[in-house]
Amino acid sequence: MPMCAYRIAYDGSGYRGFQRQPQPDVPTVEDDLFDALRSHGVLEPGADKPTGYAAAGRTDAGVSALAQTVAFEAPDWLAPRAFNGELPADVRAWAVADAPADFHATHHASRREYAYHLYAPPARRSAASAAETGSRTATRVADDRFRAACDALSGSHDFHNLTPDDRNTERSPTLEATRDDDYLVVTVTADGFARELVRRLVSLARAVGAGERSLADLERALAPEPLPGREGIAPAPPEPLVLAGVDYPDLEFAVDETAAASARAVFDARRIERRTGARVAGALGDGLR
Repeated sequence: MPMCAYRIAYDGSGYRGFQRQPQPDVPTVEDDLFDALRSHGVLEPGADKPTGYAAAGRTDAGVSALAQTVAFEAPDWLAPRAFNGELPADVRAWAVADAPADFHATHHASRREYAYHLYAPPARRSAASAAETGSRTATRVADDRFRAACDALSGSHDFHNLTPDDRNTERSPTLEATRDDDYLVVTVTADGFARELVRRLVSLARAVGAGERSLADLERALAPEPLPGREGIAPAPPEPLVLAGVDYPDLEFAVDETAAASARAVFDARRIERRTGARVAGALGDGLR
């Protein structure tokens, strides 16, 4: 069978991460992908994984993806819309590309992009405006300080203080922040990432932007010396993080319009559910003031 690469979008809120776990009954995206392939007869019941299988990355519990990429030997009929026929609604294949026989979805990725949707009301917002949007108790963030932190964290550094990994901690990310009302959308790109690095980068930049840490603290985090425990940088929550893009220079992905429309419908429904939930929570909070 030929090697194929599939773009996979998923809502990670109900999963314990992308990669399957050794413990039984732990929901992962990869388990759902493999179960779907077994149902299709592509993966034999006793097989560990599809022939040639690899994924672009291993997102943490709660992290979502737009462009997770998995590749394996697949029959010609397994279009994304067919793949989706055995997948749960929260996991949607939406594009496919023919790949060389030796293609590896992890090693052949030239660039990965994450987007973190950080709730960070601007520091200069008036008290009246903050009350209208329900952000009066939130920590305010100064955009100029936040962007200065992003600039300082961009480029080649040894991020050993910002990951639990103990090797391959030298990376060269680029951080950019765009203001969207009460949110800062932080785009982080690099050829690869250490574990939890994106979330700790965002956490450190937020602390600088909020005035809780200084640029000098940031420099200490990038220094060769280990940070003492009391100065450690905890990762930002996983739910606002999305694996937004993975680049493969030699692949051309064809969007399956039927599959993409199905995915849009699923995630639009999720958006309405969560907006409704936020509205109810807001009504409860406002009623108690």
